[in-house]
Amino acid sequence: MKKFYNILFLIVLSLSLNESVIAADASYSIKLMTPETALKAALAGLKECRDNGFQVTVAVVDRTGQTQILIRDRYAGMHTVGAATDKAWTAVSFKLNTSQFSDNTQYNKDSSGVRHIPRVLALGGGIVVEAGGNLFGAIGVSGAPSGIQDDKCAKAAVASIIEDLEM
Repeated sequence: MKKFYNILFLIVLSLSLNESVIAADASYSIKLMTPETALKAALAGLKECRDNGFQVTVAVVDRTGQTQILIRDRYAGMHTVGAATDKAWTAVSFKLNTSQFSDNTQYNKDSSGVRHIPRVLALGGGIVVEAGGNLFGAIGVSGAPSGIQDDKCAKAAVASIIEDLEM
């Protein structure tokens, strides 16, 4: 019986010691892009593609995958709206640029099954937005002739706001 009370005492003691740790982890703060910052990025991505002769759609999502900005150029294909959004969603969801995600999830690789998750799009053009150790979201571009060119436009979009986010 004494052993039972010793064990009970240790359990109560450990719970009371952990109470402050549990309370400290009950919430956390995150940083988000403002709509103005997301718009600045989208316009920079659109400009980069236009300068190279491409009509595209640019989507900016926050760290939770929610669309903040979506801008479609005049002659961008109708499929580009969903594709750009899903590229951005995939990048932020897996915290990995979609070109690398595409390579990592090729047929017969261990991770290939994740391609069957709704909204996952394993094509170049989705770039994660990270600055100062914080994940802010992702940018997706669709409509250039290849994922490599979509990537270039998305990278230009990220480059346009990176200093603003690091401050």
